Amino acid sequence: TNVFSAVRDGTSSQCEVPKDPRYPECPGKVDWMRARWTSDPCYAFYGVDGSDCSFLVYLSEVEWFCPPLAWRNHSSQPSPQHVHQAKGTAKRPVSIQATQFYFLGVPPGRGSCPLTGPLPFDLIYTDYHGLQQMKQHMGLSLKRHKCHIRVIDTFGTEPAYNHEEYATLHGYRTNWGYWNLNARQYMTMFPHTPDNSFMGFVSEELNETEKRSIQQSKVNSMAVVYGKEASMWKGKEGFLQILHKYMEVHGTVYYETQRPPEVPAFVKNHGLLPNRDLVFFVLYHGVYFILRHFMYLSCIIPGHSILSVRAKVDHGLFAIVAVQVSSQHPYAEQYIGSPHVITVDYNNSAEFDTAIREIMRRKVEPYLPYEYTCEGMLERVHAYIQQQVRPWPPLSSLRLLVSEEGESCVEACRSHGFICEPAHFRFINNKEALRRYGVLDSEMNHILPAFSVLRRECGLQREPLLFSCAGHSPKYRRVCPCRDFRRGQVALCRDCL
Repeated sequence: TNVFSAVRDGTSSQCEVPKDPRYPECPGKVDWMRARWTSDPCYAFYGVDGSDCSFLVYLSEVEWFCPPLAWRNHSSQPSPQHVHQAKGTAKRPVSIQATQFYFLGVPPGRGSCPLTGPLPFDLIYTDYHGLQQMKQHMGLSLKRHKCHIRVIDTFGTEPAYNHEEYATLHGYRTNWGYWNLNARQYMTMFPHTPDNSFMGFVSEELNETEKRSIQQSKVNSMAVVYGKEASMWKGKEGFLQILHKYMEVHGTVYYETQRPPEVPAFVKNHGLLPNRDLVFFVLYHGVYFILRHFMYLSCIIPGHSILSVRAKVDHGLFAIVAVQVSSQHPYAEQYIGSPHVITVDYNNSAEFDTAIREIMRRKVEPYLPYEYTCEGMLERVHAYIQQQVRPWPPLSSLRLLVSEEGESCVEACRSHGFICEPAHFRFINNKEALRRYGVLDSEMNHILPAFSVLRRECGLQREPLLFSCAGHSPKYRRVCPCRDFRRGQVALCRDCL
């Protein structure tokens, strides 16, 4: 062995474990590597071969527990062994799959080794399954890069379910939550709670010819009751009879050939239908099954009326939200409304009867909310990408309100024509804003900041990840940061663009 190779590979006395007070953990980490370096293939990926030299190189250049080795060339970033890029791969689209995480700079193995460089892009859009895969392959490095992640989450995840420690201690722990992200990193289909970011989706826009054709062929005396399981129809005979008095009633109940569903005889059941076939006036029922369903837009776009059931319930969708809803589809009720959406209490037969006759009298034009057009979604997502990396929305949009006892900030802001803005909680979570309400304290609780008039006490939020628009308590009044919003684009304030 010549002197050059000995110095290059550190095979001389240069691989003694240093005892440097600036790196007190180095000796212990070397001992750990001696015993367990084969526990994860990622160590071999970075050139670890069982020698003390390879341990010290890894612990000083890939991780940072040991001091840099004087005989190593530090003029360039270390590159892992066995890594090469095929010609032309730089132009390939990034695919975040379990077998292709090396595009993220993730070494193969069980996630014990950190990433050695910056990510090749700014944002990663994934879902809960992708997040699980990233955790499996990135290990501790995922925590470092969490701010780059955006989770496509149909119904959303409220802060109480998102905070791992709090969720575990207070009964909010589920199979889907506990990621400790900023709640605005969850991107939802409908704006069910402003704690998350409303991504939405794009619905097809009708041209003028299509609109005229639909209006000419529309059937006014026909109703489709959307309830795919027979159990959804039980107890609804009364309002179905009223509906049948005015209209021909069609159903979409799943059934097996040998066992027809138990629905009223006057209902013409078609079984499960694809969305494109539901082109009539649609009456939904069964608040637990169609809440925030995209079918609402499919019916509103061609100009059909929807009769929605009023129901104030705490609804736990997939056990990651516990938002209190006022009807089957709060978005349609609040932001679309009459004449396309009429919300009634189906236990009130007179109100139900009046609503049906009103629908039959009027002409309803095709309608698509701007935020569900291609332009509207691009405008919204562009604003998120450009602005969510800094304090945003602007503080000028803040409107401070106090809720009633038992009322969430979602409801308090809505009742005044605003929307709750979680990004503004940090501006009102201070002693100056709350001292006048009583004795101050701070704790981890998703209803804070809030105060109790009866107890003369108020609380500040200790954990920013638990700032929650949706939280409510019968004993406390919430201090709520509200903001205005753009018509047809509820995710953005008036000065947000």
